[in-house]
Amino acid sequence: MSDRSQKRRDLTVAEIKAAARSLLVASGPAGISLRAVARDMGITAPALYRYYPALDSLILDLATDLHVELRLACEAVRDELPADDHVGRLIAMVREFRRWVLTHLSEAALMFGPPLPGVDEFHQQCEDLTHAGNQFGMIFIEPMLALHAQGRLPVRDALASQFDIPAEVYTYFLARWAQFYGLIMAEAFGHLSWAVDDATELFEAELKAVTESLLR
Repeated sequence: MSDRSQKRRDLTVAEIKAAARSLLVASGPAGISLRAVARDMGITAPALYRYYPALDSLILDLATDLHVELRLACEAVRDELPADDHVGRLIAMVREFRRWVLTHLSEAALMFGPPLPGVDEFHQQCEDLTHAGNQFGMIFIEPMLALHAQGRLPVRDALASQFDIPAEVYTYFLARWAQFYGLIMAEAFGHLSWAVDDATELFEAELKAVTESLLR
């Protein structure tokens, strides 16, 4: 394929994903279909199949892009702080994670919700998506590695690490991920509405407790 042809193809793929995201924002994950994308682009469904032969391939591609977008947003706020402010950078990224999710509820539902009917375990079957998810996780692990090197991670009983990182860091990451991911998703999808109108105070209290445990 010539460079010109590849550029045209890349532009079309980007247009397809933009159309799919518009459907996602308007109607949620279930609102995405190849026919709807083709309709909104003013092309026939068979023309779209040359780029995405099935819905799951489009969902995989869009979810991968969204993970990259979220990671870049978190990295941007992280990089506003000094490189040696490991606690500050970690907390800034967690805050940005929450902000992004709360302002992108439909996207978060696609990324972190259950797989769409007919899209078979799409979180597990795409190497690009897995890589993007791992890269997102690593931006939180990196300051934890630095804090671990300084002896500042409060971990007692470490789990066996499933990755090439110290067991203490792996354990701390899992605990904090469950804590903040769970809180953010519960807030985003209305599971805290019975208790609080605004979960900001609860979220900040959890951040404060984590910060205090690390500043010792």
